[in-house]
Order: sequence, then structure tokens, then C-alpha cells
Amino acid sequence: MAVLVISLVTWQVAVRGPLARLDERMSRAVVDAVPRWLSEAGADLGNMEVALPVLGCAMAYAVWQGRRTAALYAGLAMAAVPLLVIPLKEWTARPGPLEPWAQGYFPSGHTATAMVAYCGAAMLVRRRWAMPVAWVLTAATGIGLILRGYHWPLDVVASLGLGLLLLAAGSRGRRPTGSTRRSSG
Repeated sequence: MAVLVISLVTWQVAVRGPLARLDERMSRAVVDAVPRWLSEAGADLGNMEVALPVLGCAMAYAVWQGRRTAALYAGLAMAAVPLLVIPLKEWTARPGPLEPWAQGYFPSGHTATAMVAYCGAAMLVRRRWAMPVAWVLTAATGIGLILRGYHWPLDVVASLGLGLLLLAAGSRGRRPTGSTRRSSG
């Protein structure tokens, strides 16, 4: 399903189809709908300086728990974010909502970073509360980016799909939640 969403959204952005035009109209209607400090705070959750330490701590915890393979997969999923996002940004050359002269806004690297870091960390720490917190942080990032005018909504949607793919690939190193805490690698 994630591949289908990414493909459809990328196609619409590339050809500036009806979905992309609707996306642009919707974005213009919501930019600055909340105070800028609030949307900026949400958007900042996707900064590498914020998200990567969270994943790094969770990876260290997983290694300490004897789950080195799971930590490795989480790290590889995060490393794949710029390897996939940057070429898509170059290829689509989508202008920004507030900077029509600038290019490279599709997909949102901040959203993909937030999703892979926070959800990857939640998968590693294996606590009931962790995944809902990760989803809230990821949603706050995407919403903040849209409301601040840093990204179009479809930029965020594509990155959520990309994040799901990377997390699915990275979850190969994770044992089922009902398993014991024995080493998996």
C-alpha cells in the first residue's frame, strides 16, 4: 500500500496533476493557521539534531539488551532516508509553498527523518507507550511543516509512505513483541 501511495503522489507531483493542484490550494488555505512559533516547534521535531539522538539512544538501549541486529537495521533504515529523499527531490524539483523560486521540496526529508527516527526508536525500546508517542511526534512534525509553509501536504504524505517502507524493511531485525529478550544478533 505504501508503494502505491508513494507512486501515485509522486506521479501527481511530477505531472502537476489534479491531486497536486488540490494539494497546493489546500496548503495555501492552512499556512499560518496557527501561531508560527507553534508550527515551527512541530517542524523542528524533524531536524536531524532532534530526531537522530532519540534513535541513537534507542539503538544503544537495544544493543545493551542484546539486540544488536535490531539496532543495526534501525540505523540502516535511517541511513536510507537521505539516499532515497535527495534523488526524489532532485528529480521532481518541486517548488516550495512559500518559495516558488526554490526547488527540491518533494518529498519531505524532515517528515521521513522524524518517522524513521521516532518509530524506529519505539520499535527498539518495546514499550506500550512508545509507538503512540512516536506517531504523535511524527504527526506534529508533518503538521508543523505544512502549517508553517515549509512543505505541501503531499510532500508529507509521500514521506510517511517512504517511512513506512523503511520501517518495514528495518523491522526485519526486530523479534516479535511476544518473544523473550534473548539476543537476536
